[in-house]
Amino acid sequence: MTETDRRDGREASTGRRCDGQRDANGTDPRADGGRPRVAVVACGGTIASEPADDGAAPEKTGDDLVAAVPAVADHARVTTREVCSQPGFDVRWRDVLATATAARDAVAEGADGVVVTHGTDTLADTAFALDILTDLDAPVVVTGAQRRLDEPSSDAPANLALAVRAAANDRFAPGVHVAFDDELHAARDAVKGHSNALSTMTAPGAGPVATFTRAASRLVRTPERGVAVDPLADAIEGPADVPEVPVVHSGTGVGAGAIERALDAGVGGVVVEGTGLGNVTGALGDAIADAVDAVPVVVAGRPPAGPTEPVYGTPGGAVTLAEHGVTFAGDLPAAKARVALALGLAAGLDAEEIEALFAPPA
Repeated sequence: MTETDRRDGREASTGRRCDGQRDANGTDPRADGGRPRVAVVACGGTIASEPADDGAAPEKTGDDLVAAVPAVADHARVTTREVCSQPGFDVRWRDVLATATAARDAVAEGADGVVVTHGTDTLADTAFALDILTDLDAPVVVTGAQRRLDEPSSDAPANLALAVRAAANDRFAPGVHVAFDDELHAARDAVKGHSNALSTMTAPGAGPVATFTRAASRLVRTPERGVAVDPLADAIEGPADVPEVPVVHSGTGVGAGAIERALDAGVGGVVVEGTGLGNVTGALGDAIADAVDAVPVVVAGRPPAGPTEPVYGTPGGAVTLAEHGVTFAGDLPAAKARVALALGLAAGLDAEEIEALFAPPA
């Protein structure tokens, strides 16, 4: 599907979900031009960080970010909500669950779209988690930055303005998306592809959902939710419900030790990052055969694109693993397979429902 829209930021004529509604101070939204209402949910990250002698850290609030990027007002009436102020490399399950709650609350209270500002290290993980936890009839767009606002050529203003612009346009619902460097990626497909390049967010094997210029957006494929299960947020009481799920990597010479130690530690499940189509060493395959009787085991592939697929025999081949009873992650990388398995277990899903988490949307 390819479609170009030159009406970005001009959805005022639709009055989306604005009829009869007033904002917190009693003002009719139409009095402000009828612009869509977008809630910015702030979670920290580089986009909110400030330099310090002992290293940069998140300090800016959502209000600070919106004030620093006046261009967001060209596309929407923006409000903010604070969830946490964490660096991307230290996001906790409680932060993810609270972000899902904030997004749902914002839409329930009349927001036409939601933007989540987040650190890039785990931005793709959180975006996919939100896709699993929620199913909203408004766009949810996650963004961040590779350079702080105080750094030369910061990408923070452009990314935040892009995210608000996308969240204000109901073409980008359903599903959760990642906005970065003039592209919109599906949460299921988005990965951080470079440690510091401004174009870090990519979707290997899938490509963007939409691309943007100053004046227009081009819809490359139809936006959709990335999982085919009911949203899980209501089934998870809190972060304590989310079990430990380690990722075990296969590769040259890998033995059974990591699986054995995981089981001894009482983990809720295991994700194995296999090689190629989802194959592992013979020793690891034998350990998986024993592990599946105790916990769910999900096998993902190491390549950045392409599915897992049972083709090879031998003790570590994916055909043998399938006979043992593993679940294959399909096209999900190990990091996202871990998110899906952990949240599925927290929600009490059975084996068939957990397997559905990894199937691409119909």
